[in-house]
Amino acid sequence: MKILTAKVVNGRLDIPEGCLQEGATVTLLIPDDEEGFRLSPEEQAFLLESIAQGERGEGIDGWQLLDELGD
Repeated sequence: MKILTAKVVNGRLDIPEGCLQEGATVTLLIPDDEEGFRLSPEEQAFLLESIAQGERGEGIDGWQLLDELGD
């Protein structure tokens, strides 16, 4: 999984060539304000590691999380 930042130009995403494979499916997180959001290098590393943990199956079910938070 990658984190990619792109700009909208004339209603289309301007993505540097070679960043994505043709036909790739992407998920967009769109901020509510004009400023957008930026991750520090530490936050980006934490997010990428969290994604990798999920891909390795090291996450927990949402219901289990709610049970643990209720204890």
